[in-house]
Amino acid sequence: MSSLESLPVLDFSRLSAGPEEAAAFRADLRNAMHEVGFLYLAGHGVPQELTDAMLDISRRFFDLPEDLKLAVENVHSPQFRGYTRMGGEITDGATDWREQIDIGVERDTVEPGDGVPDYWRLEGPNLWPGGLPEMREVVSEWTERLSAISLDLLRALAVSLGAPEDTFDAAFAERAFPVLKIVRYPGESNPDPVQGVGSHRDGGVLTLLLVEPEKGGLQVEYQGTWIDAPQVPGTFVVNIGEMLELATNGYLKATLHRVISPLRGTDRISLPFFFNPALDATMPQLAVSAEFQAKARGVSADPGNSPILETYGDNALRYRLRAHPNVAAVQHPDLLTK
Repeated sequence: MSSLESLPVLDFSRLSAGPEEAAAFRADLRNAMHEVGFLYLAGHGVPQELTDAMLDISRRFFDLPEDLKLAVENVHSPQFRGYTRMGGEITDGATDWREQIDIGVERDTVEPGDGVPDYWRLEGPNLWPGGLPEMREVVSEWTERLSAISLDLLRALAVSLGAPEDTFDAAFAERAFPVLKIVRYPGESNPDPVQGVGSHRDGGVLTLLLVEPEKGGLQVEYQGTWIDAPQVPGTFVVNIGEMLELATNGYLKATLHRVISPLRGTDRISLPFFFNPALDATMPQLAVSAEFQAKARGVSADPGNSPILETYGDNALRYRLRAHPNVAAVQHPDLLTK
């Protein structure tokens, strides 16, 4: 693939359209994630009513009075959950211009101690905003739907590379660690572009992104050029995270991407869903065929020249500490001295 004007579009329903069509879908999925690392996924089966409900509850959250949002600000959460105010996150060394709420899996906290890996501090409860009791139910259904799609995509990728279909299942079986961000980008570009989110690669396994209709801003790096990836009706943007690049020795590509702030006078709701394995999981190294091994590029480093760590939780904690130094200073000062 020597040039690219837009991301490839794949129809997820082909995976259940018979053996021949499923095999063709797997090959197209593998090739897209090898060449680009990003694609649009159509035919995913998520009901429009659920999508509308997610976008509606997102708007209603950001419309809450500031004191209700700050009551669940992430500085109150050792797990880095909850609300991040405008300018409260750093990517690629610069401030992101967005506000968001991070929602993960509700579990009991793990107390720090000798012999307890630091990444277990990320397990714990969410901070739910007052005044929106229905938010839990909508987010829970959304997470369940997208987790199922993500696991099917992982299984399809494994088969496409000559590995058993259940290769990745164990990493997600009991303590998978998916995270949903509900994000609002206020318009700041005027017209020169302003950073919404700086250049980065996702640290997990797969990301499924829903963007409001008729909105843009996402850009994907391809062969040194930034390609616009505007919203395509009825699709998710899907991309590979660093843990899949690690599992395939770079055959599958965790691609740099960024978000440009909308024009002043507008804004944009974005729902990135990160399908992550258990915090203590190490992704299995795929014994892919010689044909694919020959095209593996090896594991790369991120823009800050940080290597991908083998245990997912180590990557996740590093990212959180780097992106939210204010939370780290309040909740984990001991980690900042290490």
